[in-house]
Amino acid sequence: MNQEQHHIEDIIAIFNQCFAEEFNTRLEKGGDYPIYLPEFLDEDGVKSERPYHVILFAHGYYSSALHEISHWLVAGRERRKLEDFGYWYEPDGRSAERQREFEQVEVKPQAIEWILATAANFRYFASSDNLTGNPGDNTAFKQAVYEQVKTYAEKGLPKRAETLRHALSQFYGTPDKIELEKFDLSRI
Repeated sequence: MNQEQHHIEDIIAIFNQCFAEEFNTRLEKGGDYPIYLPEFLDEDGVKSERPYHVILFAHGYYSSALHEISHWLVAGRERRKLEDFGYWYEPDGRSAERQREFEQVEVKPQAIEWILATAANFRYFASSDNLTGNPGDNTAFKQAVYEQVKTYAEKGLPKRAETLRHALSQFYGTPDKIELEKFDLSRI
C-alpha cells in the first residue's frame, strides 16, 4: 500500500460529498487533538456561529481522519448531538484496567476504521491510544476488532459506514465488497 497517494483533501471531499448535506456534518483538519463538535458549539464548549456539525481530525493525518470518522459512523442520532459523542476520555497513562475498558468501546469503531482503511488501500494499525502509559497485551483487543470485522462482512455495515466504504472503494479502485482475506490480524 502506497501511503503517499493518500491526501487529506481527498478524504475530506469524499466524506463531505457523502454526508454534508443529509447529516449537516463536515470533516475538517484540526489541531493537536481530534474532536467532534455539534453545530453551534466550539472547542471550549461555547456557542459558535458554525451552523454544522464538524469532525476535526488531528494534525492533518489521514489515519486520524479515518479513526474519527469511524466514531461518527458508530454514534447514533442522540450521541451526535453531544461534544465527542458524550464519551468519557481518560488521557494517556491509563492503568491496565482502564485500558481494557477503553478498548471495549473501541472495538466497533476500530473494526469500521479497518474496513474503511482497506477500502482506501491504506494501512490500518490497531490503536491503544495510551502513548505514555503501558497498554499491556492488546492481543485480545486486536482479536475482538477482527471478529467484529468478520461480523460486519457477514451481516453488513451500518448504512452510513457502508455509504463511505463504497465511496472510498470507488475513489481508490479497490473491490466494492469486504473481502476477509484482505484482513490480516498479524499485521495490525
